Amino acid sequence: MQTTSTTLIVIGGGPGGYIAAIRAAQLGIATILIVGDQLGGTCLNIGCIPSKALIHAAEEFEKAKHYSHGSSIGIQVSDPSINIAQTVSWKDGIVKRLTTGVGALLKKNGAQVVKGWAQILDGKTVAVMQDGKEVTRITCQHLLIASGSTPVELPFMPFGAGNGKVISSTEALSPTEVPKKLVVVGGGYIGLELGIAYRKLGAEVAVVESLDRILPAYDEDLTKVVKTALKQLGVEVHLGLTVQGMNAAGDAVRVKNAASEESELACDKVLVAVGRRPRTQGFGLESLMLDMDGRAIKIDDQCRTSMRDVWAIGDVAGEPMLAHRAMAQGEMVAEIIAGKRRHFTPASIPAVCFTDPELVVVGKSPQEAQAAGIEHITAMFPFAANGRSMTLESTDGFVRVVARKDNHLILGWQAVGKGVSELSTAFGLSLEMGSTLEDVAGTIHSHPTLGEAVQEAALRALGHALHI
Repeated sequence: MQTTSTTLIVIGGGPGGYIAAIRAAQLGIATILIVGDQLGGTCLNIGCIPSKALIHAAEEFEKAKHYSHGSSIGIQVSDPSINIAQTVSWKDGIVKRLTTGVGALLKKNGAQVVKGWAQILDGKTVAVMQDGKEVTRITCQHLLIASGSTPVELPFMPFGAGNGKVISSTEALSPTEVPKKLVVVGGGYIGLELGIAYRKLGAEVAVVESLDRILPAYDEDLTKVVKTALKQLGVEVHLGLTVQGMNAAGDAVRVKNAASEESELACDKVLVAVGRRPRTQGFGLESLMLDMDGRAIKIDDQCRTSMRDVWAIGDVAGEPMLAHRAMAQGEMVAEIIAGKRRHFTPASIPAVCFTDPELVVVGKSPQEAQAAGIEHITAMFPFAANGRSMTLESTDGFVRVVARKDNHLILGWQAVGKGVSELSTAFGLSLEMGSTLEDVAGTIHSHPTLGEAVQEAALRALGHALHI
């Protein structure tokens, strides 16, 4: 058995882990990244990237079907079809290019990648396992845990149940065929993103949510636009129902309402998307006896754990479970280890939901500002008054700004509409730079763009919107 030593061990090759390894190597820190599966983690392989690829393919197919019935802009096609195997192959090609690129960046910057499953022996020692056998042992000065998260299973309806009918987002992103009837358990962003994609691919989709509204993490002004779009698309939404499991025949999902009345939703596949949890089991983490915050590792504003020189970033450190948060944390930890002074105190972390229409939330909502006791002003500009939205045949939705009443410092942005995910950069910058309403209102925005709605929202908050 081989034994080696290094300054930094990173466990996990997802966005947080590989960014930490790259930045540490750039700073001259001897770094070993231990990767059990593929570089890129959940995000690149079975999450962010492949889901957006499938969403795009579904949208293009749905657009072709729309044009087959004629359209107001004069485009007509006939009898469109989709080769789902080719779609999945195209998606896999994108994933391969990105993961190969990550490997090249790690090598270029001098970070060593060790394939195998990490097993923590103590805060300074990690064994690397392959096929259940220890193949190497590595000692370190610093240990960074970036093990990510896993989908939450329902104990009464585990993944693979019903002869493979019950699937997670992993299987949903690599379909061999489009099911005739799909039941989605969970009305959060993962369930709705994939449910909408499958509806556009031709499946009959029913979404089951135990709460009284979809996307409960977002405020209702935003989600009601998505709810209307779901109805127009033909997605059934069942709210206030709890899932009981599969029926005896295995061809339907049993659900129960508040009055304990049971009914069934027929299905060929069931996508369970009820959330994710930190990956803390199976690699010896418990041996460190770290302080925990529920299921997540407890960290401070430098991503330090309760054990000296043991760090944790990304999903394993709890909410928000977002790739861009993990990346920022990974970069910071590498710089702290290199002797730089850093703290993780972002003004905001954008949250984007790639439904149709898309949702973006950055900073405080009006409700959050009120709960914090901040006197604030808010204004909304509808895309119905935006020229670019009209040319995109999508005028649903709006941009909303929240600012302090006294000095007009911007506290938050929210948007719902086609393509608004791209506005998250402008929103984040305005908060990080401490912009006021006057700063945004006085900035010349390109015409015609969706971004004009950002300026118009700020103008409206100041009392002099120009296009509404």
